[in-house]
Amino acid sequence: MPQSILEQIQERLLTPGELKVHVDDPLAARRLRLTLNLLFREQRLQPRRPVAVVCIGTDRSTGDALGPLVGARLAAASMDNVYTYGTLEQPVHASNLAQTIAEVQAACPGSFVIAIDACLGRSENIGIVTVGRGALKPGAGVNKSLPPVGDIYLTGIVNVGGFMEYFVLQNTRLSLVMRLAGVIADALIWSIQDLRSA
Repeated sequence: MPQSILEQIQERLLTPGELKVHVDDPLAARRLRLTLNLLFREQRLQPRRPVAVVCIGTDRSTGDALGPLVGARLAAASMDNVYTYGTLEQPVHASNLAQTIAEVQAACPGSFVIAIDACLGRSENIGIVTVGRGALKPGAGVNKSLPPVGDIYLTGIVNVGGFMEYFVLQNTRLSLVMRLAGVIADALIWSIQDLRSA
C-alpha cells in the first residue's frame, strides 16, 4: 500500500538531517507545511509561544532576496504573536545580523526562532527548499563567518555555488526566487495557523 505524504515525511524526518522539497513539486507547500507541523510537535512548541522568523538577505541582489521576500509576505499576513525580522524595506544581512539576533532575544524572550536564507548549491539541486533542525549558519556559501540563528531553518537553493558567488547571486533569475519565496511563505503561514488553532 502506498505511503501517505505525512508518512513519507515522518519517515524522512526520523533520520538525521534535512527534508528537501523541489519548488516545482505541486505539493511543495503542503509537504513543507506538514514537515513544519511535525517539527513544531517534536519541539513541543506551545500554541501561544511567540514565534520569531528571521529572514536573512538583501534586496540589492536577486539571488539573496529570498529572505526579504519571504519576510515581506509574512509581515503582510499580520499573524498574532509572530515577529518577522528581515523584509524588503528592512533587510537582515551580514552587517546587522548580530544586532538583529540580540534584538530578537530582547524583544521576544523565549520565542521559537525560524531562520530563512537563500543558498547556493549544485546545479541539479537548484529550486530545492531544505528544512532542518537547529541553527542556520548564514554566509557559509560566500565564505562569511556570521553567528548561527534559529531553532529550525529553511533554505532555498537559488543558483550554482563554488565560483564567483557574489556574481552568481547578482545574476540569479528573479522568477525562481519569487516561486521559492511563495512556497516557503505559504507553508510557514499555514503551519503557524495550524499551531495557533491546535
